[in-house]
Amino acid sequence: MPYYACINGRNFQFNDLKTLLAKASPRRSADEMAGLAANSELERAVAQKLLAEVPLKVFIEQPLIAPEQDEVSRLILDQHDADAFAPIQNLCVGELRDFLLGESWESLAMARALTPEMAAAVSKIMRNQDLIAVARRCPVVTRFRDTLGLPGRLATRLQPNHPLDDPRGIAASTLDGLLYGCGDAVIGINPATDNPENAYRLLNLLDEIIQRHRIPTQSCVLAHVTTSMELMQRGAPVDLVFQSIAGTEAANRSFGVDLGLLQEARDMAAALGRNPHGEHLMYFETGQGSALSADAHHGIDAQTCEARAYAVARQFSPLLVNTVVGFIGPEYLYDGKQIIRAGLEDHFCGKLLGLPMGCDVCYTNHAEADQNDMDNLLTLLGVAGCNFIMGIPGADDIMLAYQSTSFHDSLYLRQVLGLRPAPEFEAWLDGMGIFDGGNRLSDRRNATPLLARFGDFADKQP
Repeated sequence: MPYYACINGRNFQFNDLKTLLAKASPRRSADEMAGLAANSELERAVAQKLLAEVPLKVFIEQPLIAPEQDEVSRLILDQHDADAFAPIQNLCVGELRDFLLGESWESLAMARALTPEMAAAVSKIMRNQDLIAVARRCPVVTRFRDTLGLPGRLATRLQPNHPLDDPRGIAASTLDGLLYGCGDAVIGINPATDNPENAYRLLNLLDEIIQRHRIPTQSCVLAHVTTSMELMQRGAPVDLVFQSIAGTEAANRSFGVDLGLLQEARDMAAALGRNPHGEHLMYFETGQGSALSADAHHGIDAQTCEARAYAVARQFSPLLVNTVVGFIGPEYLYDGKQIIRAGLEDHFCGKLLGLPMGCDVCYTNHAEADQNDMDNLLTLLGVAGCNFIMGIPGADDIMLAYQSTSFHDSLYLRQVLGLRPAPEFEAWLDGMGIFDGGNRLSDRRNATPLLARFGDFADKQP
């Protein structure tokens, strides 16, 4: 159905809902490269005005991709809870924005009521402060060996990547991160290769570190899901099954996965019984532009495709979902302003849809961005209630060759906003003498037992 407007004698036409959503998106290079973006700020403003008037029911009646052509579209319709939707079914997108900002509502019921396209649509007509205010009201708590997502808490993924997957280098980076209070979300390695033997060795390395020092956290080697499945069959100590996901069936197939495969992997992880709570066994990563980079976006704008990926994620009750917001590069998010906006959008949409969202606050070296931009996004996400961020030595990932957040950045954010680590992990930090019992870093000499044991462990690595 076309959407029309006449502004100061100028006629505007948007041929369908997909086009209207794309034209209403805040400016980003991915949509411009795909030929989907508004041609001017005036056209963008007109599209946003018309989008605000679209009834929420339309998103159910007019799927952006026909369900018979796309399993993600079928999943979105299957997940939609008509009873939860009933109280807001007569609202339009603009009224939904007002409702989210001004009314008392229950976040879990809202997650069941909304589709990803509704969440994406309302985000397009919201200011940054709106995205922050609403996301903050949507805590999502998950559990493995510690409890993540509680209000007033900020977790970190300790990311000790090494270009050669050298065990001593990984152990050294892990110790460094722990001594700064990082690692409560997960200790997660991006392996330099997807070789099963290499992944098996890294899994055992991380498991030995966690078990030896009784660290209340979990490990993950971010290999392809099929590699993790092979290793689980061999009895490897797999805590979390990782996979990158996207918002269309075709994009997921470009990653070598579909919904059936992800379900099979989750079932295998459940059978291992490593999570004492019995669920929250998956770790997903996403990022605006992934569907476009695979030429699998079906003419849908990057941010709406990203929101659709969250339908895939929530199907499997993950422990962690991470938007790697600036990783693909300036072809998709050109500069710091676009990265900041995208990070806030992703966190907002994910939390609104009931996901335990974290963010890799990052950029590539050829983007028009710097660490000051990342400081801004980091602080805004902390205010918004982000579940976790990355912790990388010096904020410079020497294996993946991109810039992220450092061990020091989590200390900064916890101190200025009064945030604390996951409670079980915080107790461990206090007990090891790393923290002083008051959410502050203690003198490293107090952590001598950990240093000594880690040194002995590192010396034994090949």
